[in-house]
Amino acid sequence: MADHDPYRKVLFIAYYFPPMGLSGVQRTVKFAKYLPQYGWKPTVLTVAPTGYYAFDNTLLAEIESAGVEIVRTSSLDANRMFAASKPVKMPSERVRRLLQFGGDFIFIPDTKIGWKSRAVRAGKELLARERYDLIFATAPPQTDFLIGCELKRSTGIPLVVDYRDAWLDYPFKYFPTPFHRYWHRRLERRVLKAADRVLVTHRRVKEQILRRNHTMTYHDVVILSQGFDAEDFVDVSLPKPPAPGRMRITHSGTFYADRSPAVILHALTNLVAAHPRLRGRIELNLVGTIREEDRLLVQKLNIQDMVAFQGYLPHREAVAHLVASDLLWFVIDNDYQTPGKLYEYFGARKPILASVVDGYTRQLIEEYEGTACVELNDVAAHERALLTLFDAFEHRRLPRVNGEAARRYDRFALTGELAKQFESLMDFDRQSVVQAQEGDSR
Repeated sequence: MADHDPYRKVLFIAYYFPPMGLSGVQRTVKFAKYLPQYGWKPTVLTVAPTGYYAFDNTLLAEIESAGVEIVRTSSLDANRMFAASKPVKMPSERVRRLLQFGGDFIFIPDTKIGWKSRAVRAGKELLARERYDLIFATAPPQTDFLIGCELKRSTGIPLVVDYRDAWLDYPFKYFPTPFHRYWHRRLERRVLKAADRVLVTHRRVKEQILRRNHTMTYHDVVILSQGFDAEDFVDVSLPKPPAPGRMRITHSGTFYADRSPAVILHALTNLVAAHPRLRGRIELNLVGTIREEDRLLVQKLNIQDMVAFQGYLPHREAVAHLVASDLLWFVIDNDYQTPGKLYEYFGARKPILASVVDGYTRQLIEEYEGTACVELNDVAAHERALLTLFDAFEHRRLPRVNGEAARRYDRFALTGELAKQFESLMDFDRQSVVQAQEGDSR
């Protein structure tokens, strides 16, 4: 890169990236989109198009229009068994658990380890051909971290690792034997030792990392939350509104493991049984990939007229459904995650009914205000909350949200915080050079 170029360069390591969809790609896409405005040019090293549960070509178009360079390599993993352009059907929960257990038994750290050697080779070629200032590896899969470590070891370039989810404490990870847990812990320690900066999205993840690694200090791990992109909410094409007097509740995201719509489906069933006038007055709008067991439960409860399955939608269409709703439903069954959809709920500025456990995530939701938090599996509490919220809806008194609290999670501002972390690892502040040159040009 020419000496007069005022931008620094960062190499992203990210297996999950568009055209793959779902929430795992959002954070990486938005960081890559906005970093050039803070003096950093990203190149994304990712996998070649492969089979997956959902695709979103609109996100790919968004990142390409931002001028982000994307380098793709093949991978020796099970996703190659499926067509790269057709979504893979979501398995039943029983099959998903079996596949997860089998994958965790055979592959360490995860089923994407077959990408490592090819990604490392491609990364070394990139780093030899052009000057990069920093490597940014985001996980899951944790294979991304191992790739980043190997590139750091061979080049000496600073490494930032980004925990979108916990590693050892991830609620849906199996450690089939004590050896598996031991080996994962060794790998995590190796990653943390190699990393120049550790980012996490959740306070509990930071606490657990520090608890297990006593040589690390509080300042070695930085919380950089998930967020929403304000541009996604501009000029959205809204879906057809509900009938007058009908309250629309929307959930956006994927159900898996013990996270399911069962609690709200049972609550709605009981509510209309106790208050027949509410039948036809409340609708539940489910946006995201569909499991057959959830569809069957709706049929079993005989509430097909109250539930709409939208399936997986391109990102801006999913956002439009949030904006067109009266109430948003959020469910989380642990306190180690804050899924990206929660922050998009904040961006939609709509009241939230949250089915949660006690902890940090619940605290974040309550700070947003305009929310009703109920115990995760308490059907009766959901019935009471729904009845109260419907009464408020009828009288046009649904709770107001805290817009100032929501603004803290704007992706553009969060990318600025990421750039500050990058700059803190450099020998001088290149961003100040960019700003100075812009000032001279005026």
